[in-house]
Amino acid sequence: MLSRVFITLFVVSLAGCSAFGPAEEPQHLGFQTTINIEAPFATPAGLANPNVQVAGWTATVNDHRHPIVIEEFAADSPGIYRLDTGDRLRVFVYAQPSLSRIYNVDQEGFISVPLIGQVKARGQTTRGLEGTIRAHLATQYVRDPHVTVDIQQNRPFFILGEVRAAGQFPYISGMTVQSAVAVAGGFSDRANERKLQITRRINGIVEKLDVAQDTIVQPGDTIYVSERWF
Repeated sequence: MLSRVFITLFVVSLAGCSAFGPAEEPQHLGFQTTINIEAPFATPAGLANPNVQVAGWTATVNDHRHPIVIEEFAADSPGIYRLDTGDRLRVFVYAQPSLSRIYNVDQEGFISVPLIGQVKARGQTTRGLEGTIRAHLATQYVRDPHVTVDIQQNRPFFILGEVRAAGQFPYISGMTVQSAVAVAGGFSDRANERKLQITRRINGIVEKLDVAQDTIVQPGDTIYVSERWF
């Protein structure tokens, strides 16, 4: 009886696969990793799916952690730059020289703007921050304000572990883990070149990811090169 049930399920499974056809390959972003997600994802049938593939990432779902992390990584990699602590910004408000200056994003992710006070920059794009500042100014301070925000200096990245010169380095747009290692003097003799991790803040949540050498680095990332044991 059990064997007949198993065979029936197997045939139904095959029929389902052939009905949908092969899935389109996701766009490869340079690496594949396993991370924890806050809440269980569900299949259309309502069954928990422990493995979720999104834009080249493989996520193992944990049933008690945050549900949107994988989406944030897919959205941010690459091309969309999210502001965070350590970014230096140039804000220009037309005809308002007292507001047009350089601002540093502080440890809490805010910049302090005259007249309107603390403005949250963390997690925003420069375009989004322009809109936030514009909205605050327009309420009672400046009529139809024209605001532009540019990044004067990106926050740095960090590289630790088995490299020849670990430390903090200026971020270069488009750099990969491989080029970051080169900036740090290359791998040490004890480096495990296949065991690389990035620690990254995503929407205020810090995640650790296993990555490949062609992974795109983002400002604020901490790269760790593990030691090989043989």
